Amino acid sequence: MPIPLKILKRKDEITADFLKIYEQHLADLFAGKVDYRMTSSKFAEKLFIHPGHLTNTIKLTTGKSPCDFMELGIVNEAERLLRETERSVAEIAMVFAYDEPTNFIKFFKGMTGMTPLQYRKSVQ
Repeated sequence: MPIPLKILKRKDEITADFLKIYEQHLADLFAGKVDYRMTSSKFAEKLFIHPGHLTNTIKLTTGKSPCDFMELGIVNEAERLLRETERSVAEIAMVFAYDEPTNFIKFFKGMTGMTPLQYRKSVQ
């Protein structure tokens, strides 16, 4: 039995709406307009769906989870800031709503395999 067209369209609608909210949240986070990182649950709340449904739908349509999107967006912007600015690691951590720079350092190293300072030195 084929999947009904209505269901296929809904998953694309959820994905498009998620991406719109995600991109706006990252823009607000990077601009300092918000001081928190949204979770999958918060994205789902804004879309009026269950967090599990959001995660399953996003994984189905993109191959990545909402968390993967957030992590990748933060790492990409952190790499840009480390390359293009002289901001300290602590200042960069604050951009991404990390209360403790050490948590940001652990996150960055887990994602890239090097600390922010090692990354900065490698690209200079």
